[in-house]
Amino acid sequence: MVTVTALTKEDADACPVRNVLVRITGKWQVLILLALRDQSLRFGELKRTIGDVTQRVLTENLRTLERDGYLTRTVHTGSPVAVSYALTDAGVAVGDLLLPLVTWAGENAGAIAERREAYDATA
Repeated sequence: MVTVTALTKEDADACPVRNVLVRITGKWQVLILLALRDQSLRFGELKRTIGDVTQRVLTENLRTLERDGYLTRTVHTGSPVAVSYALTDAGVAVGDLLLPLVTWAGENAGAIAERREAYDATA
């Protein structure tokens, strides 16, 4: 069994499971990984694909995913300079693991919304 209990902040910071999951399971990270699943995209294309992400937040998340080895950043010289992002093998692997969860979320969103409404009505 994987240990996930952390009684102190130091334990939480040192937990390898938490350390990895926090960097790949956030809303933006999942959307970025899924957007890059089929092809590399330039920054603007990626931002348009995701839609409601700010440039700053997208940049921060791309840097984190690049730092952890899930994607590569390629600068294409020319006028204007273009930057594209593509998944590495690690990015593809984690995307393959996240896809069933994302599919499940889409299939169950309606039922979850109904349960939330029922709960809120009684709370």
